[in-house]
Amino acid sequence: MRSNARGSGLGTLAAARLTPRSLLSAVVLLTALIPSAQAAEHITLRNGFELDCAGQTVVGDRVRLYMTGEQGGYLEVAADAIVRVEPIADALPPIAPATVTHAPAAPLPALAVELTWAEMHEMLAHAGAAHHIDEDLLASVVRAESGGQVRAVSRTGARGLMQLMPETASELGVQDSFQPAQNIAGGTAYLDGLLRRYHDNAALALAAYNAGPAAVDRYRGVPPYRETRAYVARVIREFNRRKQMELIAKVQ
Repeated sequence: MRSNARGSGLGTLAAARLTPRSLLSAVVLLTALIPSAQAAEHITLRNGFELDCAGQTVVGDRVRLYMTGEQGGYLEVAADAIVRVEPIADALPPIAPATVTHAPAAPLPALAVELTWAEMHEMLAHAGAAHHIDEDLLASVVRAESGGQVRAVSRTGARGLMQLMPETASELGVQDSFQPAQNIAGGTAYLDGLLRRYHDNAALALAAYNAGPAAVDRYRGVPPYRETRAYVARVIREFNRRKQMELIAKVQ
């Protein structure tokens, strides 16, 4: 998440306050209007999380997965944490690692290195209930922001699961952005504030989460930034995928 301003509207997302487990079916309509993000590989991690990356390099016994879009940065994971790598046929050429500037990652307590899905689910459910935000939407934001990696650090310095900038984290009362529960609580509170600001228009709130509210206000809609439009589409696609899986599970 970046709070710096950057930002023709794509229309509004017809959704009221996101109550837990709501379908938000109107999200589907927006997906086709926003171009998808480019990436070279689809990565599946041992903890069950998946993400798209522009390329990877091996550093000792760890692998750096380079993020797509203007945000740059990378996620560093243990080599054996990657269980599957799938090429994306229509991707643009990978970003060369040398072109990306990286912020140094702060040391993490051992307990904060990895999360199981059950632990993540519990934290997201708790934060979602506290702010009346659908847990699946929060999970979709986490996947788009960090791929579920607690130690994620972007080129601009955003940290943790929901990629909080240090200043924003401080304003939200987050003392350690690398502590999963704190990061999720802070990111959810920030998203809640954006939903209130944009009258529960999830597309605008997501755009503001990515590009900053100043950009959304300036353009009176989702900013015409390639990265931001791709980000909104990515979150929406993941949200829809989760809801579709829930429906399939219910009929089986």
